[in-house]
Amino acid sequence: MKAHVKQTKRYTRSTGGNLFFFLLVTAMGLFTILPLIYCITTSFKPLEELMLFPPRLFTVRRPTLANYSALPSLLSSLSVPISRYVFNSVFVAAVTTLLHILVASMAAYVLAKTDLKGRRIIFWVVQFALLYNATTLAVPQYMVFTQTRMIDTYLVYILPYLPSTMGVFLMKQYMDDSVPAALLEAARIDGAGHFTIYLRIVMPLVKPAWLTLTLFAFRDMWSVQPTGTIFSEEMKT
Repeated sequence: MKAHVKQTKRYTRSTGGNLFFFLLVTAMGLFTILPLIYCITTSFKPLEELMLFPPRLFTVRRPTLANYSALPSLLSSLSVPISRYVFNSVFVAAVTTLLHILVASMAAYVLAKTDLKGRRIIFWVVQFALLYNATTLAVPQYMVFTQTRMIDTYLVYILPYLPSTMGVFLMKQYMDDSVPAALLEAARIDGAGHFTIYLRIVMPLVKPAWLTLTLFAFRDMWSVQPTGTIFSEEMKT
C-alpha cells in the first residue's frame, strides 16, 4: 500500500520581491514620519527663520532652544490648562491600554484554550458585537454613569473601553493559530495552573498580537473625548 502524504505548498518570495517589498515599506515609513521630522526641526528654528520664503522644511541654519525655554511661561499664561490636558491624556491612555490588553487577553485565553461550556456561543456574540458602533451605547452609558456618580471622573474614560470585542477577537484568533494544545497539556501535567499557563506560556507566544493591540489601543485612547460625561476643564484630555 502506498502512503499518501499530503504536501503543503510553501510560497516563498523571490529576492527581487523581497527587495521591492523592503523598499516599499521603507518609502511608506519615511513618508509617514516626515511630518514628525518637520515639527521637530521647526521647533529649533528662530522666528525669523520660520518666515523665510521659499521655506526650508528640514534644515535649520541657527538652531536655538529659545522656543523650549519660553514654553513654561507661555503655558502658564494661557487660560486653557494644556499641561493638565496632556497629563490626562497620558494617564488615561496608559491605564486604559494596560487594562485593555489584560482583559482582552484573559478573555481570549478562556475562549481559545479552556473547556468552558458555551464558549463558541460566547465567541459568536463577540463577533456579532463587532457590528455595533460605540456611539449607540452613549445613552445607556450616560444613564449608568449618572446613577453611579461617575460623571467628571477618569472612570468614564476607562470603563467603556475595557471590554474590547476587536481585542478579544484578535487575541483569540492568534492563540488558536500560535499556541499548540500539546504544549498546554504538558504544562498542566507538570502542575501548572491556568494563570501560570496564561502568563508564562501563552502571553510570550502571542507577543506580536498584544503588541499590535497595544499600539491600536493607545492610539484610540489618546484622542478619545467622552461626550456628555466630562464637563470640568481639569478632566478633559
